[in-house]
Amino acid sequence: MARVDVEDRRFDTPKGMRRSAPFRGSGDNDRFGRFTEWVARGMGTPGFLLGLTVFAITWMAWNTFAPENLRFDSIAIGFTALTLVLSLQASYAAPLILLAQNRQDDRDRVQIEQDRQRAERNLADTEYLAREVVALRLAVKELASKDFIRAELRAMIEELDRPAEEEPEHAAR
Repeated sequence: MARVDVEDRRFDTPKGMRRSAPFRGSGDNDRFGRFTEWVARGMGTPGFLLGLTVFAITWMAWNTFAPENLRFDSIAIGFTALTLVLSLQASYAAPLILLAQNRQDDRDRVQIEQDRQRAERNLADTEYLAREVVALRLAVKELASKDFIRAELRAMIEELDRPAEEEPEHAAR
């Protein structure tokens, strides 16, 4: 009896998108992207800057005033370990911020394309409605107005009343 892989039995994923081996290299890009955005958002806050400042001051104060046997970074060599820690943090922060910016650029690009398509649809709708308004105006001009109908009815009534007035004159002769 052949063993069926768990991924082969899934019906919620198209067959071409299933991974045959875990950690094949593709990973969950969206999860990592959200993580990079979270880090970038966190690094741009006053709380992060305040925390980093408190961390550095605490580090330097501990390694300056603590008993000699409890110190782990020497002031004599310029807090080398602190410098390395801050350099490591900066070396990871820059690429994570760039990744977050790239994701935002991709979202902006998609939003701009959607806005452009929406604007094209709005323009087409507006042009259609403008043509319809022109067609309605032309059709309304061809329709008789109330004043025109009243004038025509008055003229017809006058014509009908005239022969009635003229008939008695003919009868008297």
